[in-house]
Amino acid sequence: MPACPESVSHDSSGPALAGPDHAAAHRGFLLLLTAGLLWGTGGLAGHLLQSAVGLHPLAVATYRLLVGGLLISAFLAVSGRLRRVAWSRTLVRRLVGNGVLHAAFQSLYFASLALVPVGLATLVKIGSVPVFVTIGICLLTRRPPGARLGGALVAAVLGLALLAGFPSADAGPLRLAAGLGCALGAGLVFSVLTLLNRRPVAGLDPLVNVGLGCLLGGLLLTPAGLWVGMPLPAEPGGLALLAFLGVVPTALAYAAYFGGLRSSTDAATAMATITEPLTAALLSLALLGERMTPLGGVGAALLVAAMLAEYVGPRRR
Repeated sequence: MPACPESVSHDSSGPALAGPDHAAAHRGFLLLLTAGLLWGTGGLAGHLLQSAVGLHPLAVATYRLLVGGLLISAFLAVSGRLRRVAWSRTLVRRLVGNGVLHAAFQSLYFASLALVPVGLATLVKIGSVPVFVTIGICLLTRRPPGARLGGALVAAVLGLALLAGFPSADAGPLRLAAGLGCALGAGLVFSVLTLLNRRPVAGLDPLVNVGLGCLLGGLLLTPAGLWVGMPLPAEPGGLALLAFLGVVPTALAYAAYFGGLRSSTDAATAMATITEPLTAALLSLALLGERMTPLGGVGAALLVAAMLAEYVGPRRR
């Protein structure tokens, strides 16, 4: 899941691509699809680090941001992209704001994984973003949503409500409410990140924004992580999980995401968004024995339809 989204507009309403452009669009689609699949494994890895290894949610969030941020920043340094950053007060303020939001987002998300099933937490986190972003944009522009966007908003809210039936029967009401609250909080923070980054900062490379933002967020979380305890897993399996979390759903996923954005269409971007929660839900069903009720299945379908609706029909600024 992108922790610091960039506002990138792709026009999918024009003529069909052909030749090299078509091949580039196909590669972009595959890269974005790969990014969504990789992001979808992050929830499962974080859940296993908490349940099997015994790490606190704050420790998992800190390790993910630190490892992922260090890897992305190292790649940027080797490739020379860090040297090309045009530092300014506006750029520094953007990085600091993103770092704080990164820390809050990851903390809330991994806290939700400790309380409710992985699939439910990820679906609610991602599915609530269109709702919060739409509300935020309407408030900022002082305009109500159009008919198509309003319909998608209603479908998303209904889907989120029905998804409360996703978890198994042993999830108590208080635990469920706390887990859903953390997942919704993560979605809200991610939406604030989206709105904050609607306008790019001059001289700030999107991948630099993510890499340094993750690193700064990890550093901000480190005191809290050390306070709750951040012991490195003693067994090789735990260390492998920790490395996997920082490398696969963080560093590699972001590299694939920004590589695909250069030539992707709106449909490809939508697929990357939707693939994450679907991957997390399928993995949790297959590997953790989680079950989805019929109402939860209907809610998930409504949520996917609402997310897709944002990319259907003519695009309008």
